[in-house]
Amino acid sequence: MTEPDFLTATRAGYDDAAVPYAELVGARFPENPLDNAMIPVFARMVRAAGGGRVADVGCGPGHVTAYLRSLDVTAFGVDLSPEMIALARAAHPGLRFEVGRMQALEVEDASLAGILANYSIIHTPPERLPGTFAEFRRALAPGGLLLLAFQGYDHPTGTAEAFDHRVCLAYRYSPDRVAGLLSGAGFTEVARLVVAPGEDPVRGFPQAHLLARRGD
Repeated sequence: MTEPDFLTATRAGYDDAAVPYAELVGARFPENPLDNAMIPVFARMVRAAGGGRVADVGCGPGHVTAYLRSLDVTAFGVDLSPEMIALARAAHPGLRFEVGRMQALEVEDASLAGILANYSIIHTPPERLPGTFAEFRRALAPGGLLLLAFQGYDHPTGTAEAFDHRVCLAYRYSPDRVAGLLSGAGFTEVARLVVAPGEDPVRGFPQAHLLARRGD
């Protein structure tokens, strides 16, 4: 089967930019408390529900996977880019990382307690989001938790807007429209955090964090 062009472009972009990108996100991640605020909540809710495996999809160099492990979550990382996975394995040798696609996770049905997609759905074209969310639902156990983070798009009717990401083409999404797509895929929204545009010194985008639960 021919691979969609957006996956090929995303893989190539992150393979080429792997080292400087890893250095950039590694430095920024611990310095942004609002961007990290929902991850401990997600981890605590996963533990409270009995624990289980959590997939960090689009894990990049593995910094968020490692953070989840520090919060006593059994996390593993998946990324499209072999170069990113190589960096993640080198930086965190005690953790599991694998090359893969969030659109086709190599896990059994209903086998995960949680999925975290931290700014990794942004390279997915809008028309492919429903299929991606359906895959997340397939992989999650009933009651499993999904945490999404993405650049927000504040528009009364639009779903998404493309923007020139430093690595490859990306999209910022309307939190309300994403919540609607999640509902259509069988999720119930639990909570959201939308960080004001003025807090983004680079582009002035709102930053959205949506926490949802898979229904039975």
